Amino acid sequence: MKLKAIILCIGVVGCLVFTGCGKGTSFSRSNNLVLNDSNYFETRGLNFFVFSNIYDATFDDSKISAIEIIHHGIRTATNGDVRMNPTPGQWDKLPKFIERIPDKEHNRIDVTLSYPEYDFEYKLTTEARDGGLYLSVNVDKPLPEALNGIAGLNMEFMPPVFFGHSYIMDGKYGLFPTSPADFMTTINGEVEPTPMTTGKQIDIAPDEPLKHVTIRTTDNNHLSLFDGRNKQQNGNFVVRTLLPTGKTGKIAEWFIMAETQSDWVRKPVISHSQVGYHPTQKKMAVVELDKNDKPLSNISLYKVCDDGSLSKSLSGAPQTWGMYTRYNYLQFDFSSVTEPGIYMLEYGDQRTAPFPIATDVFQKAWFPTLDVFFPVQMDHMFVREAYRVWHGAAHLDDALQAPVNRIHWDGWRQGPTTGNKYKPLEHIPGLNVGGWFDAGDFDIQTGSQHAVVQTFTLLWETFGINRDETTINQKTRYTEIHVPDGKPDVLQQLEHGVLQLVGQVNAIGYAIPGINESHLYQYRHLGDAVNKTDNLVYNPHLDSLQTDGRTSGTPDDRWAFTNRMPHMNYGTAISLAAASRALKDYNPELSKEALRVARFIWDDEHNREAPADPPASNGRYNSAEFMKSIECRAAFELWRSTGDESYRTNMNKLLPALLEQFNRNAQVIAQMIPFMDDAFKKQVRPLVEAYAEELAKVDEENPYGVRITTAGWAG
Repeated sequence: MKLKAIILCIGVVGCLVFTGCGKGTSFSRSNNLVLNDSNYFETRGLNFFVFSNIYDATFDDSKISAIEIIHHGIRTATNGDVRMNPTPGQWDKLPKFIERIPDKEHNRIDVTLSYPEYDFEYKLTTEARDGGLYLSVNVDKPLPEALNGIAGLNMEFMPPVFFGHSYIMDGKYGLFPTSPADFMTTINGEVEPTPMTTGKQIDIAPDEPLKHVTIRTTDNNHLSLFDGRNKQQNGNFVVRTLLPTGKTGKIAEWFIMAETQSDWVRKPVISHSQVGYHPTQKKMAVVELDKNDKPLSNISLYKVCDDGSLSKSLSGAPQTWGMYTRYNYLQFDFSSVTEPGIYMLEYGDQRTAPFPIATDVFQKAWFPTLDVFFPVQMDHMFVREAYRVWHGAAHLDDALQAPVNRIHWDGWRQGPTTGNKYKPLEHIPGLNVGGWFDAGDFDIQTGSQHAVVQTFTLLWETFGINRDETTINQKTRYTEIHVPDGKPDVLQQLEHGVLQLVGQVNAIGYAIPGINESHLYQYRHLGDAVNKTDNLVYNPHLDSLQTDGRTSGTPDDRWAFTNRMPHMNYGTAISLAAASRALKDYNPELSKEALRVARFIWDDEHNREAPADPPASNGRYNSAEFMKSIECRAAFELWRSTGDESYRTNMNKLLPALLEQFNRNAQVIAQMIPFMDDAFKKQVRPLVEAYAEELAKVDEENPYGVRITTAGWAG
């Protein structure tokens, strides 16, 4: 941005700042924020969210909660709340949310929270007036002595937004660094960074009007600026005020102002398939607009020519879809364009990246998933790609039986018993084979293993995909990407998953929820997974740093969570029964073992008495309807793999429960149709028609035609 003039009114509350960025453009630090119908504070170019997002019970501090600033379309600040650390990280202490009360009449939101372990309850009050936002901490009882020097009002600012920009605190100035380089100190037994600066008022990015935020205290408290990246890679720049002791009522207050461009409009966003389109498929682009933006009358599709020129293939008026959450949406249907080539969409001065229209557009789209993603996710294997080693053969010391009555920070639980012959923290042999890391972590989730094994089986049986781009050797625990070894990668990956599922049942007697880290510092590990443990089985008879070459006294082994859950057991039976067919020629011995284990699970589940108090699990998985449907699926796969009519008889008895949950089981029912009689097909047809009508309603829910939920991970 080329600035004609910058006037910085540091320290003067409510002053106007006009920055010439072009004819007619002005900026102001005084804003008339209004509590809108979505219950967040809004003015043009600026929003304050006040607990619009609640702390996530699974991931705790996920950096998208409490008080947040959306500044000219970018979330620049988050986590404005009382915290117990200068620079909090994931799984550091968080308050319990109690109540949120919006008050439109007074342009105010009150949020009540507490730290029960400290008997500390407080109210965060945000009130828009005087051209900014007042944020205060209010208490009925004085701050507990145990929190003296610990509890503080924090707000976190996103580092990449502010790299290279300046800050000024009471006349002291500096630049936000790209790398953390502060002195560290020990506070209350924890290593913490020292402040970058302290004072009564801080101006953040005063050199850039689009990012400029001012925070000042209205009382005798002080502000400190910290760099949270000194403690964790996802740390933020933190502005903090320590809460005083011995006071009640309003014990801390900030006044926050953010500079805004008076005529700011967020640039349009054009959404399209990055992979591209088959000539005959529906092709719908979606244009996302700022609510203050006026829709244009034209959008164009250009074909990229080999000489670098653009040829207009289609042009027309986008159709108005309407408002969805914060934005207005338009749609542009270009399905009529079927000629193969490279294309780009243009709306106003926004142009998309190139994308193809081609008959073979999907043929290679999945290659990176099979060729790179899955090899990299392989646990218990050394994985190489050309000059890079993705990770060594990790977790060869798997795994210790998890302690009983333990609630893990990642949501895992071990009940009051181990459920098997192993004692808490006893090594369970046979678990250090196969399996894939969780998508974002290094743990093994058995439910995910089920899904992958079943998908690879379906790929092989439906398409016979024999792509070979990877060397995989289970005996040497060696994987090399982009080096063929003459064997279909789908079957090799399938083998890898089956080894883990078979290993669980053979070692423990049933399928388990999974294997996870035993210490939080291991779970946070971002490097090579092989360095998370010493790969030596834990030996409680050795000192903590002692080893005999095979075992060690270091208790860094992962934990196996072993609550017995029938749905988990049946899921493994389904996976292994199906995989046994695909592996029959590739690995006959493992194929036989997989089928044996699947049959063992079926017999074991039908011969044992159900426990009086089943282990805690998601209610959905404990429901009788769900259990009947998953048992039906197991019977279907076992019947297909063995031809045993007893499984078919059981399947037919359970089919009504499966069909009653059609939406959840549509994919499975589709797989069953070729093996069923005409009566079943007639029974399914109206269910398919009803399901199709339901899916058609998705187009009315949002402009993308893809179901978006508000559950974890967007559903």
